[in-house]
Amino acid sequence: MADASNDLQPSSSAIQSASDGLRLAQHETKLATNPAGTEDSTATREQVSGGGTTGSVSETVSNVASSAAAVASSATATAASAAVGVKDNVFSMFGGGPKKEKKEEEEVDEPSGSSKAKRGDDEEDPEREADVHFEPVIHLTEKVDTKTNEEQEEQVFKMRAKLFRFDRDSREWKERGTGDVRLLKHRENQKSRLVMRRDKTLKVCANHYVMPDMKLSPNVGSDRSWVWNASADVSEGEPEACTLAIRFANSENANLFKEAFIKAQQDNEPLFKAEAGESGEATPETTTESKTEN
Repeated sequence: MADASNDLQPSSSAIQSASDGLRLAQHETKLATNPAGTEDSTATREQVSGGGTTGSVSETVSNVASSAAAVASSATATAASAAVGVKDNVFSMFGGGPKKEKKEEEEVDEPSGSSKAKRGDDEEDPEREADVHFEPVIHLTEKVDTKTNEEQEEQVFKMRAKLFRFDRDSREWKERGTGDVRLLKHRENQKSRLVMRRDKTLKVCANHYVMPDMKLSPNVGSDRSWVWNASADVSEGEPEACTLAIRFANSENANLFKEAFIKAQQDNEPLFKAEAGESGEATPETTTESKTEN
């Protein structure tokens, strides 16, 4: 019986091996909970080495500790990035979060306007190249001459001015037009008349004989304007009595017009008297020679 009891008791070597295994299990447990590797792990390694463990076991423990530390560091970084992502998502719901960077648009090399025009010129234009010629249906060989009834007259005076006409209904002056006032002398009957046409349109705004009984009166308050009465102005087609006023650029031009006007009166006086004595009529202004086409 004593021998049997002695056989059931563990030997000292078995107890030592079991103790070393227990310490190794405790050390691995601490590595899982404390991957940084503190003094406890160092002490445990010393105990394990002092207890008779082999060098391979020590190296395995060191590798396990390094792997656990790397896993813990990676887990910490992952948790930090996840926290930042959650924070950005939360703030982005309310318009916050990091600023979004705008993508720079890629520059596209497009042809400029000048290059497009040049390219367009280089391309063939069928309409430009086509040389189409049409023969006229009617040949205009005759020139149409426009008569003004001034072909038989000689210009003795010309000056730029502005003409006015007194409106009896409204009792005010109305502008007739701006242009060249001229004194024309007929080559055959030697009679002189006053003709004025508007600029651009050349429409007649004054046309009457310079009668001896006309009197040029200076306009009130102006030394470059004259007023006179025409008993038969035919600028509108039919003889009409009217009061006219003319204004020049300066007093010198106004005086030149007065001198030419009086000269025309003196030339016309014997002609009209002779005509009135022969025919017994004193209305030479109503003759067709004084009319000018508008």
